[in-house]
Formats: sequence, structure tokens, C-alpha cells
Amino acid sequence: MIGSLSAQATGARTATDRAEALSQRFPPLLVAADRVASTVSQGVHGRRRVGQGETFWQFRRYQTGDDAKLIDWRASGKGQQLFVRENEWEAAQSVWLWCDGSASMNYASAPTLVPKGDRAQLVLLAVVNLLLRGGERVALLGEHTRPQNRRNTLHLIAERLLAPNPASANEAPFEPLPRYGHAMFISDFLAPIGSIERYIGRFVARGVRGHLVQVLDPAETSLPFKGRARFSGMEDEADQPLLGRVEAVRDSYLKRLEQHTAALSDLARAARWSFTQHLTSRPPEQAVLAAYVALTSPLETFE
Repeated sequence: MIGSLSAQATGARTATDRAEALSQRFPPLLVAADRVASTVSQGVHGRRRVGQGETFWQFRRYQTGDDAKLIDWRASGKGQQLFVRENEWEAAQSVWLWCDGSASMNYASAPTLVPKGDRAQLVLLAVVNLLLRGGERVALLGEHTRPQNRRNTLHLIAERLLAPNPASANEAPFEPLPRYGHAMFISDFLAPIGSIERYIGRFVARGVRGHLVQVLDPAETSLPFKGRARFSGMEDEADQPLLGRVEAVRDSYLKRLEQHTAALSDLARAARWSFTQHLTSRPPEQAVLAAYVALTSPLETFE
């Protein structure tokens, strides 16, 4: 019994510690995202709409806050629920976003650099900020929630983004998004190209347009280490190679990384998606601007 109570107390303290850490980080991140979004917004214009189409997408249940004019009374009259009719043009104004939360994103090669995951979260929230300002509806991928543009949308997304998630995967969870919807995936994308192609292909097959943001630490693009070094993975990899001279493998490493990046770019191009590589040593505004322009471009640019 004593052991049980001790375990419960430990669990409660752990949950409290996580909540306190989250609450301390939440406001500064939102302030930083707003600053980045404000800087970027000075150099961009509003999105050019694709037009109000008439192609039916789906019926969904009426939710608090929906305009009563959107209710489809014929569909609603068949049961006890109110339903709203949505067309494809509405999906074209919706963006689903995903940020890699796996352990590899915690890497930073120097104290002066932010971890890849922190930069990825900042870029995502700044893009969300800009999209909301432009009238877009947004949602986190995998939450299975309807994209929204409300006063508290940014705060809700930040809260979900920062919530501890032990099961975070290094690939975006699949969700059957509507045709003409947009998606943005942020990750280091260091997984095998074949696996990346497979999970992106599921979204491409549904006609989803997308943008990939690869976030890397500058050490990952230059391998600046010298002499004897052991390289340890951050996701419990069994293989931890010990190199006598890092300089001896630098050229082959850089060539392999160049090939991997080129394959990512080719993959995006073949899917009619866009691709940006961002280093944590660079200003976040660069990645935010590229993502925002890609996500708000008219469909004709992808055809």
C-alpha cells in the first residue's frame, strides 16, 4: 500500500512538473511566434482565392458558432441532428499542420543554438498566426478536429503542440483530408526516403497540396567535428559508431546528405508539393515566409 501511494504521489508530481514547464514556455513561444509573423506579414499580401466552387464535399454536424445560414435543412430533416453542407472551396481555405515531436528533434550542437524541435514549433505557430490573419482555417493533423479560425484557435493549437506526448512519431499521422486541402509537415526528414514517400503519398493520392519544411542543425549539414568521436542516436538506436577520425568520413557523409536532400526535393516536386530546408542558425522568418507563400498560393501554380 505504501508503495502504491508513493507511486501515485510520484505520478502526480510528474504531471504537475510537466504542467508547470508547459505554462512557463507557453507565453514566450506565442510572443515569439507573433513577432516572427508580424515581421513576415510586412512583406506578403493576402491570399488569392481559388473561387467559391459548387462541388459538394461532405455534410457535417452543426457546431456552436456556425452560421445558421449554412444549415442544410433537407439533410437535417432526415434525423434529429442539424447538418451543415461543405463544398470543396472551403477545404481549399483550410490547412492541416504537423510538427515532428520525436526525440531526434531535441538535438542542438551548441548552447547558442535552439533545438530543432523548438525551432519547428516556432515556425509552425508563426505560420498559423499568419494563416489566421489571412482568414484561413487551421488544425493540427492527427487531432481529427475541424479546421477553425476563431479568437482562441492559436492558443488551442499552441497548447496541443506543447503538450507532452510520449508516443510522438517521426512521421505525420494519416488523416483522410479533403481534396484541395493544404498540409504542412515540419521535421528533420532524416528517415529513409522510401518511408517518407509512402506516408506523403497517402495524402497526395487524395489531392492534398502540401509543403515540407526540413529543419536541421548546422552541424548536421557540415559535420564539423574532429578527431575521435562516438555518435549516439537520440531514439534508442543500437548502433553507436566510434570513429577514429571524423575528418575521414566527412566528404562521404556530406555527399550522402546532399543526395538525401535532393531526393526530398524531387519527391516534393513529383507530388506537386513544395520543399524548404531551414537551419536553426538562420532567422526563422525565412522558413515562415517560404511556408506561408507556398500554402497560400493559388492552385494554378501547382498544376
